[in-house]
Amino acid sequence: MSYTLIIAEKPDASRRIAESIADERPVIVRKNGVDYYEFTVDGKKHVCVPAVGHLFVLSPKEKYPIFDFDWIPTYEKKGTEWTEKYFKNIKSLAKGADEFIDAADVDNEGETLLYNILRFICGVEDAKRMKFSTLTKDELVESYRTMDEHIMFPLAEMGLTRHYLDALWGLNVSTALMNALKTSKKGFVILSTGRVQGPTLNMLMERELEIRNFKPVLYWQLELHFDIDGNEFIANYERDKLWEKSEAEKILSECKDKDAVVKNILKKQYKQNPLPPFNTTSLQAEAYAQFKFSPTQTLSIAEGLYQAGYISYPRSSSEKLPPSIGYQKILDAIGRLSPYKKFVDVLLKKKLQPIEGSRTDPAHPAIYATHEIPNLKKLNVYEKKIYDLIVRRTLSAFADAATRETNTVSLDVDGNRFVIVGKRTVESGWTSIYEPYVSKDELILPELKIGQKLDVKKLQMLSKETKPPGRYSQGSILKELEDRNLGTKATRAEILQTLYDRGYVVGKSIQVTKLGEAVAKSLKEYCPDIVSEELTRHFDEETDNIFDGKKNREKVVEEAKDVVKGILGKLEKNEVSIGEMLGEGLIEARKVANKIGECPNCKIGELKIIYSKKTGKKFVGCSNYPNCKTAFPLPGYGLIIPLNKSCEDCSMPMIQVVRKGRRPFKMCVNPKCKSKENWGKKASR
Repeated sequence: MSYTLIIAEKPDASRRIAESIADERPVIVRKNGVDYYEFTVDGKKHVCVPAVGHLFVLSPKEKYPIFDFDWIPTYEKKGTEWTEKYFKNIKSLAKGADEFIDAADVDNEGETLLYNILRFICGVEDAKRMKFSTLTKDELVESYRTMDEHIMFPLAEMGLTRHYLDALWGLNVSTALMNALKTSKKGFVILSTGRVQGPTLNMLMERELEIRNFKPVLYWQLELHFDIDGNEFIANYERDKLWEKSEAEKILSECKDKDAVVKNILKKQYKQNPLPPFNTTSLQAEAYAQFKFSPTQTLSIAEGLYQAGYISYPRSSSEKLPPSIGYQKILDAIGRLSPYKKFVDVLLKKKLQPIEGSRTDPAHPAIYATHEIPNLKKLNVYEKKIYDLIVRRTLSAFADAATRETNTVSLDVDGNRFVIVGKRTVESGWTSIYEPYVSKDELILPELKIGQKLDVKKLQMLSKETKPPGRYSQGSILKELEDRNLGTKATRAEILQTLYDRGYVVGKSIQVTKLGEAVAKSLKEYCPDIVSEELTRHFDEETDNIFDGKKNREKVVEEAKDVVKGILGKLEKNEVSIGEMLGEGLIEARKVANKIGECPNCKIGELKIIYSKKTGKKFVGCSNYPNCKTAFPLPGYGLIIPLNKSCEDCSMPMIQVVRKGRRPFKMCVNPKCKSKENWGKKASR
């Protein structure tokens, strides 16, 4: 008996599709350790089987330089053998199917992976296409009933092109870097760069140089402290910065022992509109700002909520919520959750019209909470935080603007003007919903009258220095990449994570390491095309043109090959110089990475992480050895990260230990520290 084969992108999606569109409860079949589902729709047999992301990857057909690739099964790559069972299930089930349905996520990655499955496993070039932005039952049923007759070929072509360009750049240029490092004979480390990775690292390096080359300038500020009803307030001189100390001293002298008189009062009210609904980048940035979740962590949590049907597809560029998502239905459902009921009750009394941002996405709306609500008690702590963030952002989009008031009071002191600005919320509007994540700058001033004399407590002259620009955070760098149109909503977080994994950057406030600096400087000096934002944007625009039908894949790929050949020529010509720079950067990076802190005994040497060739173990030792024999043991397994701070109990240096599959922990290097007194002891019963 033939059947319709529906192929979903992931196991949870497969289950939800089957449960949503089946006439009756689907039959779960377990084969090769993977579940798939058999059921009928309008009397016809259907089978819904999951993939597990990409089941094919690009593999070089030749040795470096590489300009020709083949798609090969993912399971042939070391470390991904577990994907073979998904491959085998689809291959087996494809033999009995007389119709195929593409039910992957609606983006270029989803269409690419499903198109490869269709042509390489199923032996067909086309299929019907379900399109959905949520995994709710209503939308999946509608998607099945109104599915397209063909897959989204422009999206597949766009995705295939991106994969080819990324492989062409990444494999070739990364190999060239590794070859250059070998010439230095100063050590080994995995190096990589790519079409977007290079410009991103360069952007971070430019900020690093701005900070490093910044020369602070001295300036002075004047503060007037006054008291009203026992409360102290501070007014600032009308010019925020005084660049000459003599001028500041002159004003201070003129104001000494003089009264402050209220000269003018100006109150203004203004509307503060709700923030637009989340897209991928703004969700990642907000989750980092509020919870310090990394962008990849946020996307992983959001993906889980999407697979469960609680939120819409989390990879979207859009900031718009179309009426088709069903505003009333969503709010009715969310209103059944006690933390949000009072907000929904207010919103449902008005016309539901969400605020929207300017960004769009042809495939998906903004990220929103759906009408399929979770049992909040069953969400883990991370899921609760991301879900709450998305729910509150969804609801606040329908709320009224907040009304804020500024109260600017000008004070006269012997002809010198000081200003204090009061701020308060008149109507909270949307901020009452989004309150946990809103920073309200409030300063409520007492009622004052023009001509009123104030009790001046003191005049203060502050000496300050201008500050360098701040480092990017993991949230702000994603926003910057989006603003510069570098990378895609789906890849920016991965690119940033790669920079961390390669050891090019460290810290929550992103700092470029010596190794990252060596890579960035060598590329910019000897082959600036690799870090060129313009070149990256050009090829991103070309892939967009493929989607729009203005270009074809072959022409774009051929142009890219010519560019990469030119890049490789420059790298090979300067291989020795690049290698020397990379080698020196690697040595410096390892020195910094191994430095724990000052030796507490000799006060001359530095404590370093040392690897014993004799025992094969790592330990902390003093650089002043053999004059100083201070040493401490280290855990036998895991990555050791110096924290550059001292233990509160014994003042010894602190480290973090990161072990695969286990939660990282912090400890000091002193084995006799009182913080470790109970280590290894069983809890009393």
